[in-house]
Amino acid sequence: MKFTDGFWLVRNGVTAQYAQEAYDIGVESAPEGDRLTVTAPTRVIASRGDTLNLATLTVTLSSPLPGVIGVRIEHFTGVGAYAGFDLVGAEDGHGVAEITATGATLTSGDLTARITSGAPWSLEFVRDGRVLTRSGHRGPGYLTVAPNGASGGAAATTGGPFGGSVGRSVGVPAGNGGAHEPSTFVHEQLSLGVGELIYGLGERFGPLVKNGQTVEVWNSDGGTSSDQAYKNVPFHLSSAGYGVLVNNSGHVSYEVGSEAVERVQFSVSGESLEYFVIAGDPKEVLDRYTRLTGRPAEVPAWSYGLWLSTSFTTDYDEETVTSFLDGMAERELPLSVFHFDCFWMREFHWSDFEWDPRVFPDPEGMLARLHERDLRVCVWINPYIAQRSGLFAEAKANGYLLKRPSGEVWQWDLWQAGMALIDFTNPAATAWFQDRLRHLLDQGVDAFKTDFGERIPLDVDYFDGSSPERMHNWYTQLYNQAVFSVLEERRGTGDAVVFARSATVGGQRTPVHWGGDSTSTYESMAETLRGGLSLALGGFGFWSHDIGGFEGTPDAGVFKRWTAFGLLSSHSRFHGSDSYRVPWIFDQEAVDVTRKFTRLKLRLMPYLHTAGVEASTTGTPLMRPMLLEFTDDPAVRYLDRQYMLGADLLVAPVFREDGVVEFYLPNGTWTSLLTGETVVGGQWLREVHDFLSLPLYARDGAVIPVGARDDRPDYDYFDGLTLDVYPASGDDERSIEVVAPTGARASFSVVRADGRLAVSSTGAEAFSVRIVGASTSSTVDGRLELDL
Repeated sequence: MKFTDGFWLVRNGVTAQYAQEAYDIGVESAPEGDRLTVTAPTRVIASRGDTLNLATLTVTLSSPLPGVIGVRIEHFTGVGAYAGFDLVGAEDGHGVAEITATGATLTSGDLTARITSGAPWSLEFVRDGRVLTRSGHRGPGYLTVAPNGASGGAAATTGGPFGGSVGRSVGVPAGNGGAHEPSTFVHEQLSLGVGELIYGLGERFGPLVKNGQTVEVWNSDGGTSSDQAYKNVPFHLSSAGYGVLVNNSGHVSYEVGSEAVERVQFSVSGESLEYFVIAGDPKEVLDRYTRLTGRPAEVPAWSYGLWLSTSFTTDYDEETVTSFLDGMAERELPLSVFHFDCFWMREFHWSDFEWDPRVFPDPEGMLARLHERDLRVCVWINPYIAQRSGLFAEAKANGYLLKRPSGEVWQWDLWQAGMALIDFTNPAATAWFQDRLRHLLDQGVDAFKTDFGERIPLDVDYFDGSSPERMHNWYTQLYNQAVFSVLEERRGTGDAVVFARSATVGGQRTPVHWGGDSTSTYESMAETLRGGLSLALGGFGFWSHDIGGFEGTPDAGVFKRWTAFGLLSSHSRFHGSDSYRVPWIFDQEAVDVTRKFTRLKLRLMPYLHTAGVEASTTGTPLMRPMLLEFTDDPAVRYLDRQYMLGADLLVAPVFREDGVVEFYLPNGTWTSLLTGETVVGGQWLREVHDFLSLPLYARDGAVIPVGARDDRPDYDYFDGLTLDVYPASGDDERSIEVVAPTGARASFSVVRADGRLAVSSTGAEAFSVRIVGASTSSTVDGRLELDL
């Protein structure tokens, strides 16, 4: 949201008051950690008279974790509780404050916040003697906006809450919801250094680097080909060695070098703003960020296998489903999960959680038959209750639905006729909703696709009195938590998985998430990848997308290229809108592509599953933007058409009909997994690939654990395990770990020195070692020494 008119002026209708100095600084020592409290008047105090008739900001610094410092900027403090996120990892006892000759410092781990007394306002964040970023002149600001004052920037077209000028309610069609027109805002501006790049802010489908963009953090159902986003996360990662979380669950408006080009500005409505600066290289920042906001949950090994869907508006019954499954088996295409989309329920009834008896007269028997095929079953749900649903009257009578301020149930006809929304701030409503899910689990359902959760209205009253504006983005977190907790309750920790579309901060705790509604084109395939990489830099460990695209029917080429990409993603699902996605309807080669890359993924499960466990313990995602692994290589910082799958495999999907793909290999010796060819990195490559191939390279010196089976993802990885040892540029020592679906672990030390290879293990005695391009040897005592 833009408040200024160039460098010198503010926009019509805007009154801006900025912190001008640190007038006084107080230190509070307590068991929960030291705090600094700074009085920051909006003009320099030269005399007693200057203390009258002016806005004053209170800036409080504290620390919830080592290496993390929080800053809260407040104008009026008597206006209600601050609506931040659920910071599940925050701890007491961090932060040491000190008054200095020039001001004060607060130090937490390797991060120090340094505030300078007097004018001008100056707050710096320092690590290892280097200033990471600073808040300076016109940084903390309190702004009053008259109606039709400040520009909403991108919000005017994205459905953000302050669209046009200050705008109307979101999630409510024009003329149906009344106005939501905030008049006061708080903003902060942090310096943007020369060459500094900004990433993250959720699953965004535009350029990976956010510099120059206006970004509205406001969950919207806008597809993958717009600047709207299903998963908005007010957390950005900087190439300068830090990240910033804005702790506000409502609308956050970012100007990333797009209003003040030397700064990142973020603003929220109301009287206060809180943010946290997190120090470290990109992996360290994600580790600290997910420690604060919650780690991604571990996902079951079976979920990494191929998922097949009915698609959305297609016709299907048990006979259709059976024909698909028989076709997959006849063509030797391994399948792990079958998904029933919306029409497993009767039309106009979503959601009543009842199988349509006209199409599925024996759901328990059908689910049992699917389980006999060794399949898991997923069904589609949403948090809405249609008026025709048999549950509507019950939910209305018990107060389980969101209400308008008048006390009437909030309803509209978009999506489902007369639909209403579950009020997840009401514990009884949440429990009632969860009971419906427990019934489905009792029938034999294994997972839920938790669709929607973005178009949440503002002209409503919540059971617990929550602010509708703050709940708009947070609603999806309560929804997905309610579903995920039931799955964990019934299936146990580590065996729960959802397929969620919407999210915000903390959503990573309830995986998996998929990219939403794409179209069946190469361009949409590329934008989908950009969204996934952007989301990964917000701590989301697991991510998927609709292979082949959702809207429309892909041509055979798009489907085959997307299949290879999809099966080299953390999670892989065939799903469409009005057409099926079984491979044989495209051509025979599509079957061959599906078979090849499904079986490749299943053999890579010891590597992939272990990388998934790493995501759950450190916050480093399984699919990684190149900058996470090659932080010091400036050539990777803008790359958004390739990625690392785990630490050691580079994937560059093919986005062109002619099979041409351009990609970059960092320094080192790289080896193609598909051909065994070695290439010296530090250069761009241009290759042409047929449909059964794509650039898939092992990193210099990689040791990739490979399983013996290619028919399922959840097998004993140690039975027939092979360590594939790839060429290295020189002598080195590597340690890797393999984690089986049972939780069993083994570690391996791999040492190259003087033309010899020494491999030893703790936890596994029988395994093989394949020197890629040479021989394979086996051991039964946990040790091997070989010539290279």
